[in-house]
Amino acid sequence: MQGNEPTYQIYSPGSVLGLFSNALKLNATVNLIYLKGRYSFGGGKAYGNYYYDHLFSESDTISIGVRISALLRSKIENNDIYTLRGYIEKSIKNSSVELRFVVDEIIQQEERAISEEELQRYELIQKKLEKGSKDLESIIRNKLLKDERVRIANIYGNNAIVQKDFAEGLDISEKYFQVSEYSCSITSSTSIAEKLEEVSESGYDIIALVRGGGDRQSMEVFNDIVLSELFIALEAVTVTAIGHTVDETLLDKLADKRFHLPHDYGAGLHSIVEKLSHEKSNSRALLIDEVKKDVGKQFAEQVLTLEKQLKKKNDEFTEAQKTFKEQSENQVKAFTEQLKVRNEEVEKLKKDLSEKHGEQVKTLTDQLSKRTEEFQKFQESSAKQVQEMQKNFAGQQKERQQEIENYNKELAALHEKKLQAAINEKTASLKVGMESLQQENTRLNTEIKNSKTDYMKIAVAAIAALIIGFILAKIL
Repeated sequence: MQGNEPTYQIYSPGSVLGLFSNALKLNATVNLIYLKGRYSFGGGKAYGNYYYDHLFSESDTISIGVRISALLRSKIENNDIYTLRGYIEKSIKNSSVELRFVVDEIIQQEERAISEEELQRYELIQKKLEKGSKDLESIIRNKLLKDERVRIANIYGNNAIVQKDFAEGLDISEKYFQVSEYSCSITSSTSIAEKLEEVSESGYDIIALVRGGGDRQSMEVFNDIVLSELFIALEAVTVTAIGHTVDETLLDKLADKRFHLPHDYGAGLHSIVEKLSHEKSNSRALLIDEVKKDVGKQFAEQVLTLEKQLKKKNDEFTEAQKTFKEQSENQVKAFTEQLKVRNEEVEKLKKDLSEKHGEQVKTLTDQLSKRTEEFQKFQESSAKQVQEMQKNFAGQQKERQQEIENYNKELAALHEKKLQAAINEKTASLKVGMESLQQENTRLNTEIKNSKTDYMKIAVAAIAALIIGFILAKIL
C-alpha cells in the first residue's frame, strides 16, 4: 500500500511565509537607500545592542519600523527630521511579512522649527502640571466608603462596538458604578467638545473618551488645542482609552488617567474595586478607615479652628507689622534727621577745629622759627664769645706767663741781691772778724813774741782762725 501513495510536497505555514518572503526580491531590499522622515523612539530598551523605532513621513502618519545600533541612536533626537541611509530587511510576524529599515548611517538632521501649535501644546502641558492630576483611585475609594456608586460618563464614537470590551474588563465590579454612555463623531474635535460641555453639566465623577482603534491619521483629533483646553478644564476625573498603544496624543498627556484600550479601562476600574474590597474585608483596615474618618473629622474641625485662629493671628500680625513699619519709618526718619544734624555739627566742629588747629600750627610754627633764629643767633654769639674768651684767656695766660717769668726774674734778681747783700754783710762781718782776728792775731803774735811761753793762747787763736776760714769757705 505504501508504494501506491501519491507523492506531493507538503509545506508548513512557516515554510510558506519563508518562500514568499524570499520571493520578494526588489532593488530596495538589496541596495542601500536613503529615507527621510520624522524619527520616533519606540521602546526604551535595546535588544542585542539594537533599538527598534519608527520613521514617520513628514506629510502624514504613515511609518516604517527602524532598526538602529545603540551608537547611532545616541546621536538621534526624538521627533526630529533625519535623512538616513540603510537597507530594507524583511521579517515574518503574525502570518505577515513586515518591512524594516536598518540604519547604516545618519546623513543629515534637519533643524526643526517650533510651530505656534507646538508652543500652545507645551503651554497646556505646563498648565496641567501646575494644576495637578486628580487621583482616580482616591475618587473611587471615597465613594465606596460612603456606600455611593461612582458616576461615570463614557463618550464613544457613533456606531461604536467597544462598549462590550469595557464591560468585559469591568466584570463583576459593574454594581459599584453608574455608567452612562454618550455617542458623538469621535473623529471630529467640534463634536467631541460639544459632548464634553453637555456631559460636564451633569456632575459626573469620571468622564472618559473611549475609542476602539483606527488609523493613525484619525488620531490627530486628540491633539486639537481647543479640545485640549476644554478637556483640562473639566472638574471630573478625566480618562482616555482611545485604543492606540504606540503614540501618545495630547489628550493622553493631559488626562488624569490613561488606558491604552477600552478593555484595559474597564479592567483598571475592576482592579481598583477589588483592591478596595480586599481592604474593606479586613476588619483592621475597616477600623482604621473608621478611625480615619473620625480623626479626619476631628482634624478637619481642628484645622478649621486653627485656620480661624491663624487668620486672626495673621490679621493681628499684619496690623502689628503695619504699625511696626510705620514706627520703623518714623524712627528711621527721625534718626535720619538727627543724623543729618549731627553730621552738620560734626562738619562744623571739624571745620572750626581745622581753622583753630591751622592758626595754632601757624603760631607755633612762627614761634618755632623765631626761637630757631634766636637759638642760631645765640649759638653764633656764644661761639664768638667762646672764641673771644679763648683769645682773652690765651692772652691773659700769655700775660700771666710773662708776669710769672718777670716775677721769677725779679725774684731771682731780688734773691741774688739779698744773697749778695747777705754775703756782703757776712763778708763785711767776717772781714771785721778777720780784721779783729788779724788784730787779735797780731796782738797775740805780739804777745807771743812778747811771751813765747804762752802756748795755750796760741792754740786758741789757731782754732779760731780755722773756724773763721771754714765759715768763709761755706759762704763763698
